[in-house]
Amino acid sequence: MDLPQNPFKRALKAGRPQIGLWSSLSSNYTVEVIAGAGFDWILIDMEHSPNDLESLLSQLQAAAPYPSHPVVRVPWNDMVTIKRVLDAGAQSLLIPYVQSAEEAKQAVAHTRYPPAGVRGVAGTTRATRFGRIKNYAKHAHEEICVLVQLETQSALAELEKVAAVDGVDGVFIGPADLHASMGYTGETANSAVIPMIEDAMRRILRAGKAPGYLSPVEADARRMLAAGALFVAVGADVGLLARGAEALCAKFKS
Repeated sequence: MDLPQNPFKRALKAGRPQIGLWSSLSSNYTVEVIAGAGFDWILIDMEHSPNDLESLLSQLQAAAPYPSHPVVRVPWNDMVTIKRVLDAGAQSLLIPYVQSAEEAKQAVAHTRYPPAGVRGVAGTTRATRFGRIKNYAKHAHEEICVLVQLETQSALAELEKVAAVDGVDGVFIGPADLHASMGYTGETANSAVIPMIEDAMRRILRAGKAPGYLSPVEADARRMLAAGALFVAVGADVGLLARGAEALCAKFKS
């Protein structure tokens, strides 16, 4: 059995924009619902959601029959968590709160087997199709996509150094935390910050890596796509459910 290809990684390398949806409901059932909606990728969140490893596994299994590619945001740049998420079969990871090139190198190392990294070796995981993929350990890195998240003003200053790290495929700008680091807590589209994010998209692209962003506001998402963003989440399952439920209720109770 051959190593499964990562279409998301290939699309980013080819410069094809990928439109995604955030998933924080932590349910295999809801992942299956949205996986068939036509998005290029789905972000399965383990940082700001009640997801654990077992629920993640069921969500990866729910997404598997569909073309939408699952990207997993791990809770932290942690060797043990990343190892277990990769073993569960995830091929693309978003790693939060990377502050420097050194932290980006650590993130990459967590996804690589020795001698290139520190990922622990196991032979019969879901990632290896339970030992059926030939030479998995030698070739796994070829299909693993590492996305690092810059979320503070100080991290933005390190952008070019982070993007230069070998093995980093994309750089995602976290709008909420970036705003908070600049004193605009609770905001995601302040007029003082949005131009900085727009510029960051261009800087990431010039550095030869894929820029990423999240916004449920159509105008902001399109603005970042116009600036060169290649993987953009344009909404979230929680937000769609909450706002849709409120709108329906208001039709009958207003």
